[in-house]
Amino acid sequence: MSDYEENSLYTKAYNPILLAGVIFGAHILVVMGSILVRLSGLVEVGQRFPWLSAASFLLFFAVFNSIFSLSSKNAGQYWSRSIASFAGLAIANGLAAWLFSALTINQAGSFRWIYVVVTFGYLVFMSIMNMIKRIVEFAQREEWNQPRIRNWKKRS
Repeated sequence: MSDYEENSLYTKAYNPILLAGVIFGAHILVVMGSILVRLSGLVEVGQRFPWLSAASFLLFFAVFNSIFSLSSKNAGQYWSRSIASFAGLAIANGLAAWLFSALTINQAGSFRWIYVVVTFGYLVFMSIMNMIKRIVEFAQREEWNQPRIRNWKKRS
């Protein structure tokens, strides 16, 4: 394996707990940045922006975590850690959005349904990636023989 392949993003299975922590930190930074922008008066930032950011970073986790699952060695362990990390991130992002916006998820409009859609999408992403991984592993285990060459000329 070349040096590039060893350091490739796709060949390393990142810890989903670490990924969730990094994404939560990014969510907090974006929300704090939006507060600074609001206080400076440069741009009007809506009161529901923390909920928008929470849902956006949850979707970000869903996409990247499902892609990273392709390179995991133990799919069952990665799946359980991923689901727990997703649930923890959803709760942490929701609590942070509630603290920064002073709105519950029910008061924030349609964000409850956005959370439901992102959660369902995450489960679909993980299932698709798991199926793709199994198909590739099956194809790599199979022996592929050359097709037989047939003589199509009529015999006389």
